Amino acid sequence: MTGAGLLTSVGIGTEATWEAIKRGTSGISPITSFDATHFSCRIAGEVKDFDPAAYIEKKEIKKMGRFIQFAIAASDFAVAGAGLKIDPSDTDAAERAGVYIGSGIGGFEVIEREHKKLLEGGPGRISPFFIPATIVNLASGWVSIRAGAKGPNSATATACTSSAHSIGDSYRIIQRDDADLMICGGAEAAVTPMSIGGFAALRALSHRNDEPARASRPWDAGRDGFIVGEGAGILVLEELEHARKRGAPILAEVAGYATTGDAFHITSPPDDGDGAYRVMKLALKDAGLQPSQIDYINAHGTSTPVGDRIETIAIKRAFGEHAKKVAVSSTKSMTGHLLGGAGGIEAGICVLAIRDQIAPPTINYEIPDPECDLDYVPNHARPIKINYALTNSFGFGGPNGCLIFKKFDS
Repeated sequence: MTGAGLLTSVGIGTEATWEAIKRGTSGISPITSFDATHFSCRIAGEVKDFDPAAYIEKKEIKKMGRFIQFAIAASDFAVAGAGLKIDPSDTDAAERAGVYIGSGIGGFEVIEREHKKLLEGGPGRISPFFIPATIVNLASGWVSIRAGAKGPNSATATACTSSAHSIGDSYRIIQRDDADLMICGGAEAAVTPMSIGGFAALRALSHRNDEPARASRPWDAGRDGFIVGEGAGILVLEELEHARKRGAPILAEVAGYATTGDAFHITSPPDDGDGAYRVMKLALKDAGLQPSQIDYINAHGTSTPVGDRIETIAIKRAFGEHAKKVAVSSTKSMTGHLLGGAGGIEAGICVLAIRDQIAPPTINYEIPDPECDLDYVPNHARPIKINYALTNSFGFGGPNGCLIFKKFDS
């Protein structure tokens, strides 16, 4: 892992996001992108003061949904941090560099906008950029064009597991020698009327509208639903010798990856956390590790009554006695839930946690839930020794992804 690009409701840029996370800063606030007066949930983790023109030529902006703009900005941060520049005249190098960026929903705001045009003015009013601004794989497409990466180019749309799958599958692409480096992760921009209204109809969102900064509270007994966030998390993954040859900064290594399916329900996990348990066990097996070797878990931890309880059960099953000793936190308490972008953000946070040897906190943890009884690093970041960090991602439809990162020993 040679570069990490983070763009969230708590900060634009990798270090800005990380510093806010360490401070325990909430990015949740009243929605400003549309009039949410009549919505049951009126708060979200919006990216504030984002100017796409700072990263994208003005004439190109209208061709992109907001999630693509986020992906481009975060990719710029990651590529710059990695000191990466692909020479377009070097065909071999270009063909050995790929892009794999996921999104759970894609250009939701573009779909809503163009549908309104259709209803009000007929099909002739639809923008010619509607389709390319909307579809999920155009984040990867745009980033590959800008970077000159001609190798594997793909995208995942596995709900809230999209980013984890993008990163894990990129790891496998490099392992099987189909590329030397991959720009990978995820982006989401789903703070829109249909998205907020739809998740609210599922009764999945918090109603703490009067105290937005305290609304996302994973594992707290008073949690009442998640908060939609937006942004992007992009990583640069390289084969070790390739990174060494070009003198790249090495932040961490990918040690293990696994994916499973619940095969249970379209929106709920099984009560025993079977899919989550199995994905952690398989990731540990892939990494050749014992549960006791994991120092920190960045959990899926969405702040839903059912989800947090079941993830706790799965961690206990996977880690046994070590479950009570490992530091577990949910940074969604600060960023909100970025849906398809969540795994990319949280993978980046794991890498930075390893770099700085700090476990980020779970904020708003005030009233312990007796069914959620692990060490959730409550309210304040904690300096700890982190050799291995694990991150979980789970999605609607039952997909699960788990990544394990290792401190790099030069």
